[in-house]
Amino acid sequence: MRLSQLHNSVRRPIGVLALLLMNAALWSASAASQTAGTWSPAASMIADRTNFAAVLLTNGNVLVTGGAVQGQYFYISEVYDPIRNAWTSTGNTLVPRTGPRATLLSNGKVLVSGGNGPSSNVLASAELYDPVRSTWAATGSMSVIRKFHTQSLLANGKILVTGGCGYRCLHSYASAEIYDPVTGLWSVTGSMSTAREGATATLLPNGKVLVAGGVPNSNGGYGVSTAEIYDPATGSWSATGSMHFARVNHTATLLRTNGKVLVAGGANAGSALESTELYDPSSGSWTQAGTLITGRYAHIQTQLPNGDVLVAGGQTISGMTNTAERFDPASGTWRATGSMSVARAGFGAVLLPSGQVLVTGGSIPTSWTNSSELYTP
Repeated sequence: MRLSQLHNSVRRPIGVLALLLMNAALWSASAASQTAGTWSPAASMIADRTNFAAVLLTNGNVLVTGGAVQGQYFYISEVYDPIRNAWTSTGNTLVPRTGPRATLLSNGKVLVSGGNGPSSNVLASAELYDPVRSTWAATGSMSVIRKFHTQSLLANGKILVTGGCGYRCLHSYASAEIYDPVTGLWSVTGSMSTAREGATATLLPNGKVLVAGGVPNSNGGYGVSTAEIYDPATGSWSATGSMHFARVNHTATLLRTNGKVLVAGGANAGSALESTELYDPSSGSWTQAGTLITGRYAHIQTQLPNGDVLVAGGQTISGMTNTAERFDPASGTWRATGSMSVARAGFGAVLLPSGQVLVTGGSIPTSWTNSSELYTP
């Protein structure tokens, strides 16, 4: 089960960053009245859904789009208003899709690409959401069908898509392509040295992109430890240090405090990994960063306003979990924090302007859910 973890690997437009910085210091009344490190109920989405995309918009609201339940694929998209604690339906997508990738563009629109469509058809199509008009419009299609790919906003405002796979994921892709929001067209760029799906892509402070892990063939289930760097200036890839552990369906976050990349958990050959690592862009090397209290994959990872990193939910070797833990970059240690009210995987998570983290939807041990919760750090 894959997660859309876009909030960890894209650079938000200045308007959203300003909202986050202002509100991190000025907690909302509801957040301030709650106990730190705990979860509280939030309004439920209109529909149950899992394997969807969740994106913070420039106005501080959250867009949720795509997903599926029992083979039912969703056209309907929803928007969460943190001030009113309410979900409202918004424009329907042109194509229903599960497992899409979604990224907030510099112009405030949201690009959604790929994923599975009806009858398990993998999609090459992409579309744009306009939050001002609450409408969706078609844009250029990718050169190949893709799911379980990565999608990153580059410093120049263009979008880099890497890897993924096609129907049944018999083989992963090494190819990559660039979306230009000005023309609405995609162009092929340099290919990675390793085919991979279920990898992570992280925009580094120097404008380059780190892609790490993934799996060349999902039927085998064996991840890779290799990593490589994309240079937008040349459109080429170069090898960098390999992780200490092979992993797929892990998470990655660029730490604001030191510019390193924290990778946590993931799966490999049926195991849920407890290991975590730090990538140093200056040396191109990885160091181990302690172990998770609970090994997990298909979880969420979100950087909090104080620089700590929250990891929650996901799959373990014994099933889904509701546990959560935090990484302190200053001490390099993990510690337990409050648990969610329900175990979930394949769900969405977004850091709100208030400094709280919204988690919503996903698969739960008995079925699927539309429930939402707020983490107050």
